[in-house]
Amino acid sequence: MKTKLVKSIMAPLLGACALVTMVAPTAAGQGTIGGTLQGTWDMRISLTDCAGHVIRSFPSLVEFTAGGTVVESNAGTPQALKTPGEGVWSRTTDNTYAFRFKFFTFNTSNVFTGWTIIAGTTTVNSTGDTNAGSATVKVYNTSGFLLVSLCASTAGTRFKL
Repeated sequence: MKTKLVKSIMAPLLGACALVTMVAPTAAGQGTIGGTLQGTWDMRISLTDCAGHVIRSFPSLVEFTAGGTVVESNAGTPQALKTPGEGVWSRTTDNTYAFRFKFFTFNTSNVFTGWTIIAGTTTVNSTGDTNAGSATVKVYNTSGFLLVSLCASTAGTRFKL
């Protein structure tokens, strides 16, 4: 039961992590030249047990906005079972960014079950078209008790017109 809950919570978090990674460079005022994170990213998230064993992979759409906020949505967990991921990002060095976001989770009876926090880093390539990074995924119950910690790797491409 805990494994299913953790898997359903982790997917959205990973997606959010990927998104935050891409937005950070632009929020730091780097403009639109290569390496900018600001914008919308089409991400692929791979959730692992932190020992390298992939639990599952899924797509995510992450938006890094000017000013350092991030919004994430993913196909890893049905949207009826979670809120969108919302959080912050910032530039750490050169084309590398840190991000952190949170979303709330629910069961199929629409009862609040807790939240997940995803935190990580991502690096945008010099042309600003791709990014890759890693994140931690922490799943909590409604009392704030940590149920499980997972890891994720992220890879994305800029979503363009």
